[in-house]
Amino acid sequence: MAEDEPEVDEEFQDAFARIEASLDAGDLRVGRLGYWRLLRQGKAEFALSQHWAEQVGRIDRKLFERRVRMRFPVWLGNAVLVLGLAFGGLAVVVGRRAGDETLSGIAFLVAAGAWSVSVHDLAHWLVGRWVGIRFIAYFFKKQFPPRPGIKTDFATYLRAEPALRAWMHASGALATKAAPFAVLGFIPGSNAPAWAFWPVLGLGLVQIATDVRFSTKTSDWMKVRRELAAARGQFARGR
Repeated sequence: MAEDEPEVDEEFQDAFARIEASLDAGDLRVGRLGYWRLLRQGKAEFALSQHWAEQVGRIDRKLFERRVRMRFPVWLGNAVLVLGLAFGGLAVVVGRRAGDETLSGIAFLVAAGAWSVSVHDLAHWLVGRWVGIRFIAYFFKKQFPPRPGIKTDFATYLRAEPALRAWMHASGALATKAAPFAVLGFIPGSNAPAWAFWPVLGLGLVQIATDVRFSTKTSDWMKVRRELAAARGQFARGR
């Protein structure tokens, strides 16, 4: 066994075998078999997370595919979101060139919304691929209104440094919040009425407030905090 390879922990080995067998039998209640606890323990130590990455990735994919029936290829999801970006760009062009004030103002509002929705998962994907994380599918999150999500390939996710995983999670949140403010930069010099500035600004501020109120507990910023804590834990253990 290589010096940097951890000894096989029988608790992990037996538990992951039971969890995978349970999934194969159609039982998705992995929590009762200690899956989430083992995952937290494994992520706290770099060597363990690397050692078990392949099996955990396989379990995670099976769990995802059994829970989420409506899935879309990554290339298709990216293509749709790129079209959304292009649509937002077209709306900006209309806003800049429209002679009618109302049309110009509405166009900028549409652009802010289109870019806010489209950049989120594209940012996750771009930064994720840059740090070595792959993705397996797009899907719709169970929330109202439904919005797209992108699922990581968990084996490559675990192999990435925790700090880089944190950047991947943060990228989508930052891109979404930046989108309305990017649109604001195109309003001066257009025929848009004064009122058009405030809803676009308001969208950006509401998204920031929503992040502060909810995302730190349930979404991207919660994951950023989780991965930074894992990075600190690995550093404290000397990896």
